[in-house]
Amino acid sequence: MSSPYAAPKLLIDGQWRAGRHTLTHPIVNPADGQTLDRLGLANADDIADALAATERAFAQWREVPAHERCARLERGVARMREHQEAIALALTQEQGKPLAEARAECAMAADLIKWYAEEARRVHGRVIPARQANSRMTVLKQPVGPVAAFSPWNFPLVLSARKIGGALAAGCSIVLKGAEETPASVAVMVDCLQQELPPGVLQLLFGVPSEVSQHLISAPAIRKVTFTGSVPVGRHLAELAAKHLKRITLELGGHAPVIVCRDAEIDRTVQMMVTHKFRNAGQACLAPTRFYVDQSIYGHFLDAFTAATFSLKLGPGLATSTQMGPLANARRLAAVEELVQNSVSRGAKALRGQAPESGFFAPATVLTDVEPDSPVLLEEPFGPVAAVMPVESVDQAIALANQSRFGLAGYLFTDSARAIERVSARLEVGSVAINGMGVSVPEAPFGGLKDSGYGSESGVEGMEAFLETKFTHYFA
Repeated sequence: MSSPYAAPKLLIDGQWRAGRHTLTHPIVNPADGQTLDRLGLANADDIADALAATERAFAQWREVPAHERCARLERGVARMREHQEAIALALTQEQGKPLAEARAECAMAADLIKWYAEEARRVHGRVIPARQANSRMTVLKQPVGPVAAFSPWNFPLVLSARKIGGALAAGCSIVLKGAEETPASVAVMVDCLQQELPPGVLQLLFGVPSEVSQHLISAPAIRKVTFTGSVPVGRHLAELAAKHLKRITLELGGHAPVIVCRDAEIDRTVQMMVTHKFRNAGQACLAPTRFYVDQSIYGHFLDAFTAATFSLKLGPGLATSTQMGPLANARRLAAVEELVQNSVSRGAKALRGQAPESGFFAPATVLTDVEPDSPVLLEEPFGPVAAVMPVESVDQAIALANQSRFGLAGYLFTDSARAIERVSARLEVGSVAINGMGVSVPEAPFGGLKDSGYGSESGVEGMEAFLETKFTHYFA
């Protein structure tokens, strides 16, 4: 299956128009390294136009009743579902993931926005018993204002949808800066939604990241910033937001530990772990990466895990037999190879599968004999690399897992009530899955601790991030 690929334009004030920057960005097919097209970027005037439009649009959109906001978003979601195949195809071409994964991402993005749309009708304040006769005290929830959102290339649909859905459902306008590596899939999704909205309520920019972030975050019109991406960029944007006293939500890196107890059903769970570890070629902040396995079952687990890992079929995302596609870009491939080599030089043993020679493919890799200070444990792999280590107890596994500066998600496999209680209480992560891999659903909060960021997306907490709280005391 293939289709002609064309880079999208910018969406500013309800119109798709060419970016006016002197620079363009190449969009490369990760499966073969060939350039698909070149993307026009926003210049300072384009960004200024978007800022003016988002301010005007917010004044209009905030007055739209919640039931109507919900209905408009749900019509946009229905259009997304109608265009799922086109969105998924563009995503696979520009990002590399297997088409089945691209379809699943599109479906998840639609579910996220639909949940937020429904939640718009449930935003409410409260009445506080008055201290004086003939008075009334109330708490109101109101949209925070225009939002600047920044989403990455690894899951561009889902990670954009979390921001778009929450902002629009709350009554905010939003300017989304999408990833330049994956513009077309996001553009189709945005177009499905914006057709139901007043001009300027939802806008889409691509540009030189430092220029766009500086212009948007410093602009007086922007009242809220939300970002998903790397820790260094997150720190930089947090500094910009703090300088201009802007609220910010950050979802940054992850390095998820997996604790496998002696009573775990290995043969039943290994395939599940391998599927999630190597989904999107390991380029997922939720990907399980550090496997702490009870020493009594370590050998059995390692044999089963490596066998399942090396049975994965690598290839272009459009091939129906492909189970793992390429990394998204050349710099990601170089970073993964460097991390593996540095870890091996520090004593780790690398078990590696086969990978196609063309494109940006990295072999699925399992590292053993990993020391606590190994580079693979200090840095997020963000690729098809897993570290497997024996432990003597659940307490040791928790202690080793908590040494990481990351704290986004964690996984536990056991039937022991004691182990479940201890890991749930003591593992320093924002989400824990027990005997499964599901840690992100639309109706539950998603966010991390430590260097994995702060604030939550999804769930009522995600909606709250786009709302202000106002106290009103009325005297008759």
